[in-house]
Parts: sequence; C-alpha cells; structure tokens
Amino acid sequence: MARKCQLTGKHANNAFAVSHSHRRTKKLQEVNLQWKRVWWNEGNRWVKLRLSTKAIKTIEKKGLQAMAKEVGINLNKL
Repeated sequence: MARKCQLTGKHANNAFAVSHSHRRTKKLQEVNLQWKRVWWNEGNRWVKLRLSTKAIKTIEKKGLQAMAKEVGINLNKL
C-alpha cells in the first residue's frame, strides 16, 4: 500500500534540504499518516482507515459519511 491518505489523497512531497551554506540536497517530506479505527454510524460498525492527521480533524468536524461521499469512497467495501 502506498503512503497515501485514503480520504484526502495526500502523499509525499519532493523538496530540498537547504544547509546554512545554501547547499541543497533532495529530501522527501512524508505525510503524517495514522491507522485509525473510525465509527461509521450509517453502517453501524468500525472502519479501519489510513488517514492523515488533517483528515482525522476534518472527520471530527464533518463526519465520516460526508467525507467519504465527497471523495467517492464506498465504505461498505472497506
């Protein structure tokens, strides 16, 4: 499985690490991903997702069903 958020689609970003002398070396900025068990009211069960911390905050605000509908994910298949 790729290091990618299942709801928001966030993934790693290529960047430069810049030293004091301004030498630039490539680095990879990873997403802060967490395995999270989220209660899904409509399905009356737990759903285990790999989410970014930003997605976890958004789920707390909007709800899991609303976010899955926006993204187009079928929670019955998870």
